[in-house]
Amino acid sequence: MIINRNKSILIILAVVLLIVIASQGIAQAQPTFNIPDINLEIDNADGNQDLVLPLQIILLLTVLSLAPAILIMLTSFVRVVVVLSLIRRALATQTMPPNQVIIGLAIFLSVFIMAPVWGQVYDNAVQPYLAEEIDQTEAYEEAIEPIREFMFNQTREQDVALFIDLADLERPANENEVPTYVLIPAYVISELQMAFQIGFIVYLPFIVIDMIVASVLMSMGMMMLPPVMISLPFKVLLFVLVDGWYLVIRSLVMTFN
Repeated sequence: MIINRNKSILIILAVVLLIVIASQGIAQAQPTFNIPDINLEIDNADGNQDLVLPLQIILLLTVLSLAPAILIMLTSFVRVVVVLSLIRRALATQTMPPNQVIIGLAIFLSVFIMAPVWGQVYDNAVQPYLAEEIDQTEAYEEAIEPIREFMFNQTREQDVALFIDLADLERPANENEVPTYVLIPAYVISELQMAFQIGFIVYLPFIVIDMIVASVLMSMGMMMLPPVMISLPFKVLLFVLVDGWYLVIRSLVMTFN
């Protein structure tokens, strides 16, 4: 038994030795990768030119972080997504269509509606800037001009006057004297106002169906039966028969013309 035990110990040691030798061979066979050393240092700038590039990088990162808010607030996205959400609430279909479908449709409709504006921005600002025909300041002015024109066409005068009064500014003589930071919130609340007006019109036929179903159930003495359970199929049927998505999308896009 002692001899068998010694043989077992020798076999285990031999296996361990082979594993160690094999692992060393594999480690030597694998190529080595050197990780680059990255140093972030803050030194004294020799002049204004040394600060230009860092400031541009910081400005670019700031714009990229605000890109979602810019795409939402400076385009037709607000009106579209609010109207689509109100349609879903009017149908009482809970989460159908899902939020991903509602937001995705609102994004692509906004791209379709804003395509002429983005075309002007690309032709008047992006291409000349890439060709080094204009500097950054001129590119910004050329890019913001068609966006401001679009927002002015959709903004009510009273909303612009509200934020001019809140900012304690003098009465502007024309649209060019209205600051952009005043125009943006005025445009957003105008979009919300228009979206809720469209949503109210969309809600009316579905409210009528709910009232009719509730009256019928009450007259039949079926007090415990939820009216929404009975009215939901009729509202979906009405929406399908009148081709509701076609009418809503068409009317919604036409409000921007």
